[in-house]
Amino acid sequence: MDHWTNRTAPGPEVIEALAETARAGLPAAFGALAAQVVLRVEDFASDALLSQMQIDDPFELTGLYEGVPLTEKSVMDQGGGPDVIWLFRRPILDEWVARGDVTLADLVENVMVHELAHHFGWSDDDIARIDRWWE
Repeated sequence: MDHWTNRTAPGPEVIEALAETARAGLPAAFGALAAQVVLRVEDFASDALLSQMQIDDPFELTGLYEGVPLTEKSVMDQGGGPDVIWLFRRPILDEWVARGDVTLADLVENVMVHELAHHFGWSDDDIARIDRWWE
């Protein structure tokens, strides 16, 4: 019997709910800072963004932090809009299926925390030294 006959892939609202659960689970010291970031979920990054980042395959980008890291913000900065974390649903779902060894909640949490680390001022190299998730 095929249990997937009448099912659809989790929609953006599921990805958003999982990401918000991850944000709510952060230690209090990080939670208040993380609450300042707007969360957006789209199926894929825009063609313009992919081109700007020199990414040919839209499935390669699961998330993106867009803003000024806290370590670089100044009281002299003029408000230019909120910092945003973009989560890209289709690449996340594709990776989830391809991995087959993690829950969707765990994968979304990892992508969300990775992007929040950029908000806190960590580079990809900083994150890689601590986070072995992607190995």
